[in-house]
Amino acid sequence: MIDRRKLLMTAGAGVGLAAAGVPAFASPRQTAAAGQLTAFMDRAFERILDSSPETVTAFGLDTGARADAASQLSVPTLAEEEKSRALTRSLRAELAAIDRGALTGQSAIHYDTLAANWDAVIATYDVPYGQGGWPDIYRVSQQSGAYQSTPDFLDSQHRIESAADAEAYVSRINAFADVLTAETERVREDFARGVVPPDFITAKAISQQEGMTSTPAGASPMVNSIVRRTAEKSIPGDWGPRVERLLTERVYPALSAQTAVLKQRLPTAGHEATVARLPAGEKFYANSLHYITTTRLSADEIHRIGVDQVAELSARADVLLKAQGLTQGSVAQRIAALGADPQYTYANTDAGKADLIADLNRQMQDMQARLPQAFGRLPKSGVEIKRVPPEIEAGASLGYYNSPSLDGSRPGIYYINLRDTSEWPKWTLPTLTYHEATPGHHFQIAIQQESDAAPKLMNLVFFSSYVEGWGLYAEQLADELGAYESDPLGQVGYLQSLMFRAARLVVDTGIHSKRWSREQGIRYMVETLGDQESASTSEVERYCGWPGQACAYKVGHNEWVRLREKAKAALGPRFDLKDFHDVALAGGGVPLTVLERVVDDWTARRMA
Repeated sequence: MIDRRKLLMTAGAGVGLAAAGVPAFASPRQTAAAGQLTAFMDRAFERILDSSPETVTAFGLDTGARADAASQLSVPTLAEEEKSRALTRSLRAELAAIDRGALTGQSAIHYDTLAANWDAVIATYDVPYGQGGWPDIYRVSQQSGAYQSTPDFLDSQHRIESAADAEAYVSRINAFADVLTAETERVREDFARGVVPPDFITAKAISQQEGMTSTPAGASPMVNSIVRRTAEKSIPGDWGPRVERLLTERVYPALSAQTAVLKQRLPTAGHEATVARLPAGEKFYANSLHYITTTRLSADEIHRIGVDQVAELSARADVLLKAQGLTQGSVAQRIAALGADPQYTYANTDAGKADLIADLNRQMQDMQARLPQAFGRLPKSGVEIKRVPPEIEAGASLGYYNSPSLDGSRPGIYYINLRDTSEWPKWTLPTLTYHEATPGHHFQIAIQQESDAAPKLMNLVFFSSYVEGWGLYAEQLADELGAYESDPLGQVGYLQSLMFRAARLVVDTGIHSKRWSREQGIRYMVETLGDQESASTSEVERYCGWPGQACAYKVGHNEWVRLREKAKAALGPRFDLKDFHDVALAGGGVPLTVLERVVDDWTARRMA
């Protein structure tokens, strides 16, 4: 594991010319271009870190020369957003000045990856709302906004090992009030443009915010976090009372002011779900699909793919269900009956939730033993399983993952939403673990962060279709590795997971391209998948606020499978699964178009 003190010096320069893809007998032009790209990636990594103290902390780099970052938060003013956009445009211009025609191998892949990412981000700037590079229409919703992200960030990412770390935490609590105030001003700007969340999103955000401010400051998770962690490290100080005072005097009033703005607009928010109702909404959705899927698939094409794959997967699930004696009703009705069977449900108590977490850990240990069958390289970083904090679980997704720090001091964390254990029948859980932890998100992201072939800059570039596509591919790989040999209902859960992602293609495009209502989307999910209405409602409302994001999963999975089968067909007996995985993961996340080039180059080398 690379030492934290050396990390910044080696962020780009640590990729030598051979690793960067320079031929053994490179021409002066090739050598010069590769060197320029390496130096550029080093500078870009530093500049991006300079612009985001949260990123510095997330990577565990807020020490030494960057220690000040540990006490700072980004304040989302219009001026700061314009600075961020200017930085992206500046980086893209610097990249364009490098001779792309002279780059080969990994250098060419890095260049094309960065170019594709920044071009897609810059394209989103044409629409005067959203977060610039991520399809989050609304600054504050049931799933977005500082009221959610900052407390979670402070608890899960901000390190407390010393009094200085605790002092930095207090400073960030103080800055949290400024973040909320600036964010509220941006919400007003969006409202003036006509960019208002539908009533069901606004109402849920209000409810969650009021839940936070109705909690006595002294009992806030933000107080509990610093009190617990300073006690664990025996760090003396009046940390709890200081944070409590800041919450009472600054943070809660700022949050209440934001809630008041949402409440004022709620009566006229409207109920229509589609982004197409907003100014330039159709363009926003087209940008989002391109950015998220890294393809040029249209909404109509994605919709058709979803419909076809739901039908195919339902037919496969039908065979498995019949083999278990479940023959009556539609596939969705039979899956719903399985989900309602109390023998497959954990008790909705603290003890039942602890049992659930323990079972997930056992499943991860079993999978860990199977990984050498499919991978030549395993990550060093561990992964922890935690419950989504109860105060945000109502609006949070069902499961998600936070990556480990670059220096290995903090493991990856796989969060599962346990607001109601009836949403997690036992036969559905193994697949979630394989997706979020191993061999899914944790495995892929940890390999990327630990790879000598992946410049540190590549850890700042995120391609949802690659990452989420890999998560679904990991579910398929778990099946191929025999994880369900003695668990046929677990295999039903795996197929239901794929059906769920295929159904997302239908609903996301249905809402934002075909103007489906929220209720129509919920009905489709319930009737197609047999899910509980509460779970389907949370999912559909998520799609309403993040147009296109739900399409990343199945589009990405389809491409991972297609590229593997393409390589197998070309190589025949020379195809090596371990080598395929190691090569496709080693360089870090890339657009799907670039992933195809990586696989094709590997195939050509093995055929030579």
